Amino acid sequence: MSDPFLMKVLARCFLAGEPDVEQIVARGDRALGRRWRWLRPLAQRYIKAFTSRTRPRQRDVVRFLLHDRGLQRAWSKYSQELFIERWLSEPQRMQSVGVAKAWDVPSIESTAALAEWLGIKAGELEWFADLKGLGYSKSSPKLGHYHYRALAKGNGSIRLIEAPKLRLKKLQREILTGILDKIPVHPAVHGFVRARSIKTFVAPHVGRRVVLKMDLQDFFPSFRAARIQTFFRTLGYPESVADLLGGICTNATPRRVWKDLSVDVELSRVQEARLLYSRPHLPQGAPTSPAIANLCSYRLDCRLAGLAKCVGAEYTRYADDLAFSGDEALEERIEPFSTHVAAILLEEGFTVNYRKTRMMRPGVRQYLAGLVANRHMNVRRSDFDNLKAILTNCVRLGPESQNRDAHPHYQLHLQGRVTFVEMVNPAKGARLRRIFEQVRWQ
Repeated sequence: MSDPFLMKVLARCFLAGEPDVEQIVARGDRALGRRWRWLRPLAQRYIKAFTSRTRPRQRDVVRFLLHDRGLQRAWSKYSQELFIERWLSEPQRMQSVGVAKAWDVPSIESTAALAEWLGIKAGELEWFADLKGLGYSKSSPKLGHYHYRALAKGNGSIRLIEAPKLRLKKLQREILTGILDKIPVHPAVHGFVRARSIKTFVAPHVGRRVVLKMDLQDFFPSFRAARIQTFFRTLGYPESVADLLGGICTNATPRRVWKDLSVDVELSRVQEARLLYSRPHLPQGAPTSPAIANLCSYRLDCRLAGLAKCVGAEYTRYADDLAFSGDEALEERIEPFSTHVAAILLEEGFTVNYRKTRMMRPGVRQYLAGLVANRHMNVRRSDFDNLKAILTNCVRLGPESQNRDAHPHYQLHLQGRVTFVEMVNPAKGARLRRIFEQVRWQ
């Protein structure tokens, strides 16, 4: 077959509305100007190929049409009679998949509707989404949408904080509250979820015989733009809308960011980070990134929860921290179990930070996300003693003497740390609160 325009028109017939044979045939009849007997079987084969799958891109439908033997036979027989009589101008409709049909997400079926929903002009929408990657090559920070801050990790690599500027951040918050917050996450997820916290993350693992802690490497950059756009198509959004939503929520770090780094790391680490962040990814610092990461990890969480259930274990996840715990059944299989977990993570597109993997039995301190989980949940003694010493010195010498990192809101910073201890261990938290209330703040 050698008519790409015909393939695109037929693809629009399949994608314009719900995957229904009668609707597809009706649209095909209008586009081709007459009824063709081969169109109904073709529509049936299309629905069989794409039912219960993520809404396909137009290129995927064109590829399907090019390889369909029935259409090839029709083309060889009627190529002289086939022509496009009418261009279908109707917008593509929402096509939610499976359980996504029950989610109360807004219906947005065109780029104009998306711009109106976000309260911006269509040209601004293209600029913020930057699907062509123009921002990657721009040398002026004023033309970019993000502020950047590089931090050195303990293993010598780089973590890049990408904070969106005010206008882009507003659009991302609209997407967060208007779309993402309406979608349920997996029960095992406790990070960045309303009514869940680090305490609920650790609670299922308290008092267990063995605790396995694993950490994902480069968590947010692991989510590429194509994966985010596929997620929005799963919600039912047409390809053009899903691509723009994905563009607003992802970023490709410009080359200029790596020229003047303020961190002392090896050159090889800089090159690794530059390659990692150069492709569009979820930026750590955007309000939409934690929610999208949780939702895009749903299949991973299902697989890990199922694996844990096979050995009577518990599984929870807080962002890139994974925790498993169980009794004798897990302890006997802990090493092959961790290998199986790593294999699943690899299949799902993640990398394990093996330097942070811990298999903790009762004879050692079992800690997760900074909390002790041996017999009852508690803060680490060293953390408590350190905070108590800081507060005591604040009372004796003044808070300015302890603010060595020049924290701009030091009172709120310490108050937050005290509140955290109160949440985990009310008795210890009360002791720190009494000291905190004796500090004289200017």
